[in-house]
Amino acid sequence: MKPRDLLFSLETAWRLTVCLIVVFAVFTCGSLSAQDESQPMKYPTTKKVDQVDEYFGYKVADPYRWLEDDVRESEDVRNWVDDQNKITFSYIEELPHREEIETRLTELWNYEKYGIPSKQGGRYYFSKNDGLQNQSVIYQMDSLDSTPTVLMDPNQWSADGTVALGGLAFSDDGKYVAYGIQESGSDWRTWRIMEIASGKTLDDEIRWIKFGSVAWSADNKGFYYSRYDAPTEGDAFQGLNKNQKVYYHAVGTPQSKDVLIHAEPQHPDWGFQIDVSEDGNYLILTVWKGTDDRYRVMYKKLNDPNAKMVELIDNFEHDYSYIGNDGSLFYFQSDYRAPKKCILAIDIDKPQQENWKVIVPEAEEAISRAGMVGDFIVVSYLKDAKSEVKLFDQQGKLVREVKFPGIGTASGFGGKRSDDVTFYSFASFNRPPSIYEYDLKTGDGKLFRESKVDFDPNDFVVKQVFFKSKDGTKVPMFIGYKKGLKLNGKNPTLLYGYGGFNISLTPSFSISRLQWMEMGGVFAMPNLRGGGEYGKAWHKAGTKTQKQNVFDDFIAAAQWLIDNQYTSPEHLAIQGGSNGGLLVGACMTQRPDLYGACLPAVGVMDMLRFQKFTAGRFWVDDYGSSEASEPEFKALRDYSPYHNIEDGTAYPPTMVTTADTDDRVVPGHSFKFAARMQEAQKGANPILIRIETKAGHGAGKPTSKQIEEKADQWAFLVKHLGMQPKLPAKK
Repeated sequence: MKPRDLLFSLETAWRLTVCLIVVFAVFTCGSLSAQDESQPMKYPTTKKVDQVDEYFGYKVADPYRWLEDDVRESEDVRNWVDDQNKITFSYIEELPHREEIETRLTELWNYEKYGIPSKQGGRYYFSKNDGLQNQSVIYQMDSLDSTPTVLMDPNQWSADGTVALGGLAFSDDGKYVAYGIQESGSDWRTWRIMEIASGKTLDDEIRWIKFGSVAWSADNKGFYYSRYDAPTEGDAFQGLNKNQKVYYHAVGTPQSKDVLIHAEPQHPDWGFQIDVSEDGNYLILTVWKGTDDRYRVMYKKLNDPNAKMVELIDNFEHDYSYIGNDGSLFYFQSDYRAPKKCILAIDIDKPQQENWKVIVPEAEEAISRAGMVGDFIVVSYLKDAKSEVKLFDQQGKLVREVKFPGIGTASGFGGKRSDDVTFYSFASFNRPPSIYEYDLKTGDGKLFRESKVDFDPNDFVVKQVFFKSKDGTKVPMFIGYKKGLKLNGKNPTLLYGYGGFNISLTPSFSISRLQWMEMGGVFAMPNLRGGGEYGKAWHKAGTKTQKQNVFDDFIAAAQWLIDNQYTSPEHLAIQGGSNGGLLVGACMTQRPDLYGACLPAVGVMDMLRFQKFTAGRFWVDDYGSSEASEPEFKALRDYSPYHNIEDGTAYPPTMVTTADTDDRVVPGHSFKFAARMQEAQKGANPILIRIETKAGHGAGKPTSKQIEEKADQWAFLVKHLGMQPKLPAKK
């Protein structure tokens, strides 16, 4: 897993966390119809504590610190969660159109969804969901025209669908597949091994893998992996993740016999991405310590039993993402002297910088990813956040550009050096994913699988506009809506954003967003600073003491939609998850007058303490730290959503969403934010928190839970944006 993905979870969806101590619930939860909606809502009473912290001489109160306690360990927090969910779900049950929205969403969701195929050990593998299965099933085929058979079905692993597949790694000989198991959305994975021919799962069980990778050895007798030590009792879901180590596991042996390959006890904050070169001769460790694309690189010769680990890159100054090798010549995607990235070749036998060679130079468009397939280097670019893909030979000569049918996102293009074909998917806001088989030698592509959804893509418009932010920076934004939209300032509009961790938002297909547009809503997605759409400078302009640029961009996007008559404040909602939940929290506390409803999901809401939990320490690269310096503390304090809620303010109707088992952004963030918002709120606008059970940050969430949550959110927006949803007649 790439370290920058430790916070982001696409579509990846999105959640939050913080703290508690004792809860006295002194309310009776009646139905909404019995409540006077012109009066302030009655919330559960949340205890406050006298907690004050000091930073660089500044004292900061934290009255809801107790809500940071792990819900699994604290009865008080569990009681608070139960009381909040009672009032939230009582409210949701009375929302108009809630049932019709879920019914239609279920109809739309019920279509076949295919994953991009890959060729492994002479067979083809792909994922497929028949429509409403909680988890996708992995299929295998001997050839592309043979009948697929089931390899593994994660739906059989739990009755409620909360146990998911968390990764796959096939041995090159096609005999084994190692696979990760994810429970209740946790980032922890337990890996098992299946014998493919028999379908038998072996006794091997590898535990405590998180933010780690698996790579088989060339002899197919075992694999390399990275993991953390077993956490102390009660600390598994909140403790900091440190001291990741690299091990080798031999098939058929217990984990206790695994061989330690590499550790850095003097650098407990380092982590390791593992690759074995396709020729099997090298073990490559890409060393990371945060979410920034700045890596060290080590390698070890596997064909020499006496070989030591060698440092190829001995600093964290640039991105060196390994993509392949030709013998001793290693290829990297890199931003070395190339802020928008290039393809760089380093001969490990002549590793001095004067011998480095740029194969594919930096272009006007930022490189988003690259790989080596067949005889080609396949490079994906972003041109104003839209996909462009080009093929180069190994000397860096452009061979051809792949053509796509409009504005959208292309993904895939994986494979091995021996492959003649690769596969990719293309999708957009109004275009379900279509998977193509692409002949690398001829450039011919043909449709392999196509998702068929119950709608006409020609009924919708997708466009891109540009607006100016507060400081004059030009920012792109995608807008989607149903044809016939009138620019009268009254359209219900959903503004979604992220803006961080070098993550780029591109036009992707979402069945729930399609439903939003089908109901008559406008969907808008700006490409905020902090993302990777325009390279390193764009990313850095939205980090640390410059993070306010991200919020200014989002606020400017909202204002542009209002000024151009798409919508008005009372009809405009904002949404974001994870780092995007922080975005919503910061913008609604800075400009509560600008929105008609807010949906912050699994957000980082306490910016002074995020680094003290699980993966939070990695995010210091983007956010800075309240403990690092006074300027960083002040910048964080000035926008931290939890700390900038003001008593007596009329905040927009808000539904916070999080999950009790989120161990990425611990739910205490959301708990504290919601409690403080409920305390401060002036007027009748509801401040609700919806706390999912047996679910984490978003990955692996079963279909049934996804549909329920999205229907709740849409019904909330329908009510508070004054929307008259256009819903198909019942069949």
